[in-house]
Amino acid sequence: MNAISEGNSVAELSEEDAPGQSSERDLGPLRMIWKAALAYPGMLTLAIVALIVTALATLAIPAGFRLVIDRGFAEGGDPQDIGRWFEYLLMIVVVLGLGTATRFYAVSWLGERVVADVRLAVQDNLLRLSPSFFEENSPKEISSRMTADTAIIEQVVGTTVSVALRNSIMAIGGIVYLFALAPTLTLGLVVGIPVVILPLAWFGRRLRTVSRTSQDRIADIGANVTEVLAGLRIVQAFNQEDRENRRFADAVGRSFETAKRRIAIRAAMTAVVIVMIFGAITLLMWRGALGVAAGDISGGTIAAFVITGGIVAGSFGSLTEVYGNLVRGAGAAGRLNELLNERPAIAPPARPVALPEPPRGQLAFDKVSFRYPTRPEVAALSDFTLAVEPGETVAIVGPSGAGKSTLFQLAERFYDPATGSVKVDGVPLKSADPAEVRRRIALVPQEGVLFAASARDNLRYGNWDAGDEAIWEAAKAANAERFLRELPQGLDTFLGEEGARLSGGQRQRIAIARALLRDAPILLLDEATSALDAESERLVQDALERLMQDRTTLVIAHRLATVRKADRIVVMDEGRIVEEGTHDHLADAGGLYARLAALQFDSPRAVAAD
Repeated sequence: MNAISEGNSVAELSEEDAPGQSSERDLGPLRMIWKAALAYPGMLTLAIVALIVTALATLAIPAGFRLVIDRGFAEGGDPQDIGRWFEYLLMIVVVLGLGTATRFYAVSWLGERVVADVRLAVQDNLLRLSPSFFEENSPKEISSRMTADTAIIEQVVGTTVSVALRNSIMAIGGIVYLFALAPTLTLGLVVGIPVVILPLAWFGRRLRTVSRTSQDRIADIGANVTEVLAGLRIVQAFNQEDRENRRFADAVGRSFETAKRRIAIRAAMTAVVIVMIFGAITLLMWRGALGVAAGDISGGTIAAFVITGGIVAGSFGSLTEVYGNLVRGAGAAGRLNELLNERPAIAPPARPVALPEPPRGQLAFDKVSFRYPTRPEVAALSDFTLAVEPGETVAIVGPSGAGKSTLFQLAERFYDPATGSVKVDGVPLKSADPAEVRRRIALVPQEGVLFAASARDNLRYGNWDAGDEAIWEAAKAANAERFLRELPQGLDTFLGEEGARLSGGQRQRIAIARALLRDAPILLLDEATSALDAESERLVQDALERLMQDRTTLVIAHRLATVRKADRIVVMDEGRIVEEGTHDHLADAGGLYARLAALQFDSPRAVAAD
């Protein structure tokens, strides 16, 4: 089973660990981690066997000292026996060392592998969620969960769980051995265990709530850093460094205050439990010393009892700290579980209708009404009807907020309309597989979105199987060939975060080349020239004209000079079509289009001669 499929199995298994259910049990969300580890039974078995061996080897050390004292140092004993019992101790130490090394490797491997699978599963699910999810959930905060929370889980799997199991085995095994040594003394120790468990449970419930809050505060810090650094030029341009420092300091302060509460609870829990455990051990050893003085217990027995008692006390004391780490891990797992359990609002139907072949490129909106989930009080589209025929170019114009971009969102099926339907080649999008619909659409956004990758990878994002010959042909058609050949490593040149090493016009031309490689029958243009200088605009406009040939094109136009060659111009306002026709017709009509044109030109007809 490969890593990605295993990661997906994590998502499937986590469905039963819903956030509301996991909050009922402090460590409930850790079941997701356990199920992820079960995907590697061989390494898990090796880790458990090594853990048991090391725990038993540790418990064998007091038995070795008992033999050395009672038999090696006993009056009338053979001095040569001393060496034999020390050889026994050395053998235990060797076993302990080898077992510890094996355990460390196995649990560390599991920790890294489980975290990798969880990250893969979360990312796989995030990429299938609808844009509406990210309107209500900050991507920066989600990014923090993928880093900070998974780091905690890695610690839990690679260290904490191992320590917890080892200490549990040593505590239980130690008590069993203590009963064999001195049943009466050990009985007093066992009676005191519930006194330790009760405060541990009381503190644990409070610790989990604070730990979850602490992780949220850490996520806030990560989101703040990402946001400010991404907009650093704006911060410096408006001299807001001091304000952003104060805002960051507030986030750090809130995190620190929450961390102080968590630390205080853990410190109090540790103090109470250790005092109880070691207090009980001290009292029992006191009684044991009196037994040795009275001749009821041998010196070797009391020595083994003291050492084993120390191991048991240390194990229980360590469990209090380990429990705090497990609670933190449960909080982190719960936050990741929420992302794994999130289901996309847009999903393929059980039996999707196949789109007709060959594709025609028809796009139709039939009586569509739509409101964004985050703005339900405002209608983005109201009873909107528009049919774009194969090969036709339709320009969409209108004031800001008229609903122009919403058409693209619905055409790509990032959202579903509340009423009405959107169709591609006659098939309602709700009946089709969204992936198939999107394969028939190429998008050129207003700002060329590039990734922190090479020029080649950004260009072939529209068609990942494209070879260099096809890439250069698309680059030439997009007027991008010249500057691409001048890059230091050509197509292998790293373009920086969001293509920061390129100008705005160069990024747009790469976006156009990407759409050319897509070779889709439907083209969506979100006015790709609105933010460019005159020379870049000319180069981009020439590239767009090549891209639009023989394709159904829907173009959002902010500069009305770009719409003169459109077959139709659709004027929108408040989610409705208010005018429709050619430029000349609309300019003469004296309506909204004529008013918009007058704001950009000396006269509405001036654009026709541009």
